Amino acid sequence: MKKILTLIAAVAAIAACQPKQHQAAHHPEWTYNSVLYEVNIRQFSPESSFAGVQAQLPRLKELGVDCLWLMPMYQIGVEGRKGTLGSYYAISDYCKVNPEFGTMEDFDRLLAAAHDQGFKVILDWVANQTAPDHIWMSTKPAEFYERDSAGNAIWEYDWTDTRSLNYACKDVWKAQEECMRFWLDKGVDGFRCDAAGEMPAEFWHDVMPRLNADYPEAYFLAEAERTNLADPDSCFDATYAWELHHLLGDIAAGQKSYDELRAYLKRDAENYPASAFRLSFTSNHDENSWNGTEFERMGDAANACAVLCFTLPGSQPLIYTGQEIGLSRRLAFFEKDPITDWSGNPYTDFFRGLIDLKHSNPALDAGERGGVYAEIPQADANVFAFSRTRGRNSVIVAVNLTSEDATLTLPLKGRWANAFTAEPASGTYTQPLPAGGWVILRKTN
Repeated sequence: MKKILTLIAAVAAIAACQPKQHQAAHHPEWTYNSVLYEVNIRQFSPESSFAGVQAQLPRLKELGVDCLWLMPMYQIGVEGRKGTLGSYYAISDYCKVNPEFGTMEDFDRLLAAAHDQGFKVILDWVANQTAPDHIWMSTKPAEFYERDSAGNAIWEYDWTDTRSLNYACKDVWKAQEECMRFWLDKGVDGFRCDAAGEMPAEFWHDVMPRLNADYPEAYFLAEAERTNLADPDSCFDATYAWELHHLLGDIAAGQKSYDELRAYLKRDAENYPASAFRLSFTSNHDENSWNGTEFERMGDAANACAVLCFTLPGSQPLIYTGQEIGLSRRLAFFEKDPITDWSGNPYTDFFRGLIDLKHSNPALDAGERGGVYAEIPQADANVFAFSRTRGRNSVIVAVNLTSEDATLTLPLKGRWANAFTAEPASGTYTQPLPAGGWVILRKTN
């Protein structure tokens, strides 16, 4: 124990893994302790409609999430459509809604109702490609799209139901900005930008400063893990923490160790400005539909991984449709496959507790406001523990991502309490941590 105490003091003194210093960023005030919720409109209700989402706003309000990310709700193409209903990401008109979900008036009602209940609403922006039968294919010059030597518009990967826009053509940049402004002028609160890394960074650095200046309360999220997109003063508020996502899954599967997590945290702090938000998640629409649920990928450690996504430095957490009820199946992507039972259960309580933790502890804020991070070494190598401290607010987090039972040991100074059960803790605190177990303490004096 004496060796542990000495090592803890040394670690706390050097404040390990601290991010690079950065002046206060332009982030909207509401974003720092916000939790995002990804709404899969097609699968959110038996009606697969805007109205079906609107009806569940009170449930989401009770859950506590702050910002609703609506998966693409624009009109989609028919040509080359995959499955029965097609991909949300094969858009045929950026300024019309998908009639599968309702009318523009239905969307306006959903947006107004969400705002009335205190939610922010961001849309999924798909700037990299369109459907083959997008309106631009017949109304814009040929150079609007990437083409092969025979003049045929081409696509990337296996996205055969799309055609790639040509970002060497500056008119594409202008057209994208005009369409984004259409929705921002309607009152949406920003965008999650799909496959943002597939487009040249120069495009984003051209358009984002104007959007940030004209819509200062808007929030912009890049589906990309690129440092040149991560400065919120000139580009995006948040970028995806894909590396962390896969690393947590690998540790939970026994394929990697906490040493890789330590190295990641150090590297991420060095590479990204302190003001950069990092979207952290255990699931999203891509992971759920194509790679499996969090339970398939992370097993018994799924909840412990979610705890880390809510508490690690820089993290802005995401909850995907159905996670708050422990949905244990993959949702179809090109077909109707709605969730029909949203009854609350222990998973609902778990995520509600994490959201409350995020809201009530400034040490867990994202970006430059987040608290100082310091790992707390453990005698039991199966436990990973750390503290976050900002002023008088302190939180301790411990997880066991392994398949073996373990014991947490903490030499606590002052009074603490379990953040979920309110059970007091002080002195030499020991707690069994079964495989996949976790505990969060908050300082109470």
